[in-house]
Amino acid sequence: MNSSFTVIGIAIILYTSGCADHHTEHHHKENNFYVTTPVRKDTAISQAYVAQIKSISHIELRSQERGFLEMIYVDEGQFVKKGQLLFQIMPKLYEAEMLKSKADARFAEIEYQNTKKLADSNVVAPNELAMAEAKFEKAKAELVLAQVHLSFTEIRAPFDGIIDRFQVRVGSLVDEGDLLTTLSDNSKMWVYFNVPETEYLDYITQVRKDSLMKVTLKMANGKAFDYGGVVETIEADFNNETGNISFRATFPNPKGILRHGETGNIEVAVPLNNTLLIPQKSTFEVLDKKYVFVINDEHVVKSRLITAAAEMPHLFAVATGLSEGDKILLDGIRLVKENDKIEYRLVNADSVITHLNLYAE
Repeated sequence: MNSSFTVIGIAIILYTSGCADHHTEHHHKENNFYVTTPVRKDTAISQAYVAQIKSISHIELRSQERGFLEMIYVDEGQFVKKGQLLFQIMPKLYEAEMLKSKADARFAEIEYQNTKKLADSNVVAPNELAMAEAKFEKAKAELVLAQVHLSFTEIRAPFDGIIDRFQVRVGSLVDEGDLLTTLSDNSKMWVYFNVPETEYLDYITQVRKDSLMKVTLKMANGKAFDYGGVVETIEADFNNETGNISFRATFPNPKGILRHGETGNIEVAVPLNNTLLIPQKSTFEVLDKKYVFVINDEHVVKSRLITAAAEMPHLFAVATGLSEGDKILLDGIRLVKENDKIEYRLVNADSVITHLNLYAE
């Protein structure tokens, strides 16, 4: 009795399974699939390069005289103007030296004037007058030197910029050449990026001599910088170890968003003229190779190997494997197999590219 029920159960399962397979196959063959054709267009892809962002001027401010740091007039991160007083080294010693030099110069001047009067009256020889004049000139030079040393006790901003971290504090004994801080002019930024030799040759032949290569900057947070840049300088030599050459793009920075030492990505638009485009969603991969389903005149599905010249959002630029007149399956790729015969609806290629998101599987 139990054996009979078992046999009947197996038969029902087999029958149900066969009906389901037949129904699925029948459903697939009756489906109307969307089919389109490749389209030839002029377009561009974006090539990205890792970039280092530098201030147009970034310098170290160092002490030019030895002494105690008497005063700091600014704060870290503060914007300063050209000529603004930043640091004061105790000037007493240099003031005293200047006063001494001024007195020596005055004494030498009086001595020269007296000697000149005597020389004019032929009381002293011309040679003695020349010696007095030389002594006076030397005293004036020493006075100028003392004034220079005194001026070095004041460290002023050589240009408009932003003060970085202080390396000293008030009361520190600084020696000649000691680092005080750094100053950055961020009104414009220099962005450096390395380009392989083959891509350098492509760029250099595409850009006219009377124009500059335009680039965009994607910041570290993934957002595009508000202002575009231009490549103004290319280094003279390739790096023999990497095979790259360095480009320098200049970006305006009126809002001060970019700072010295930041990183980002330079994006360069690479034109693709008269290239064949297909939707990415019409392709599938087998062992890292790209294929599409091509529909022949008998409505039969055939797989075809293609190679992509470039990848863009939702699109592939096709290098080989397709021509403009080929009909390719746009959706339902997982619902068909090689040599299936299907009914389809042909969709205009331009419409597909414009409304890719509407043709979802």
